Amino acid sequence: MLVDIKRDARTRMNKSLESLRHELAKIRTGRAHPSLLEHVHVDFYGSMVPIGQAASVVAEDARTLSVTPWDKSMVGPIEKAILTSDLGLNPTTAGQVIRIPLPPLTEERRRELGKVVHHEGENAKIAVRNIRRDANAHIKELLKEKDISEDEERKAEESIQEVTDLAVQKVDEIVAEKEQELLEI
Repeated sequence: MLVDIKRDARTRMNKSLESLRHELAKIRTGRAHPSLLEHVHVDFYGSMVPIGQAASVVAEDARTLSVTPWDKSMVGPIEKAILTSDLGLNPTTAGQVIRIPLPPLTEERRRELGKVVHHEGENAKIAVRNIRRDANAHIKELLKEKDISEDEERKAEESIQEVTDLAVQKVDEIVAEKEQELLEI
């Protein structure tokens, strides 16, 4: 029982870390990366799909993304989707290829993005602490039902705290790594 609770908590905390990594991948740093466009959706024959399902997205160089639609008629809708996204990018079309030059980040914009990174990190820490709270509640239920002793409860809570501390430490590492990436010119 206690092993299952600990395993479940560890699994859920790892999912929170993956979610944080996924959210931080959307935040634009100084260099071009295809994941910047992952959350952009395009009207593809009547249904909204991620841009990756309607086109090939590659980084041509450190400052330019290249989008090549699978279907020639999708050039306009893809360009419009990129323009209306919250990324603030201005695509240019050359035949069937849409090129997206990424302007260098200003210092002010880097600071703003740093705040966003911190906010995402705090959200991940809150999620981890909520998972710890849930696990401890399950342990208390087992004690209340007299399925475990008080010593087992204390050891289990200490074990859950160790897993939580490790997850919080990983969140801090991921946030620090992303901040370092933002500061690179």
